[in-house]
Amino acid sequence: MIEGFAVTAIVGLICIILGISNIKGNIDTLHSYHRKRVAKEDILPYGRLIGTGTVTIGASIILLAVFVLLSDLLHNKVFMNVGLVLMGIGTLTGIIISVYAMIKYNKGIF
Repeated sequence: MIEGFAVTAIVGLICIILGISNIKGNIDTLHSYHRKRVAKEDILPYGRLIGTGTVTIGASIILLAVFVLLSDLLHNKVFMNVGLVLMGIGTLTGIIISVYAMIKYNKGIF
């Protein structure tokens, strides 16, 4: 299903673009609560960590899209399962990086 591949890949690409924006120090895409609690001098390192987490999640989503496409083309569900596992690992890693950044620079996630 090429449509499923395309939609999933686009979502991953959007995550990567937002993450790159954060890495460059633009944290405007984050919730205002998180922006307010970050000291001016910490905006760039905070953005880098949050952006790295977001890019990691986006890359894992794109990786899933590739494995879904392979699964459909080769009619082998093993590729789908591998893609889901890799996306799970990538998403969890991205979330851990982001939560670490929030705890370090916001003194909490809420």
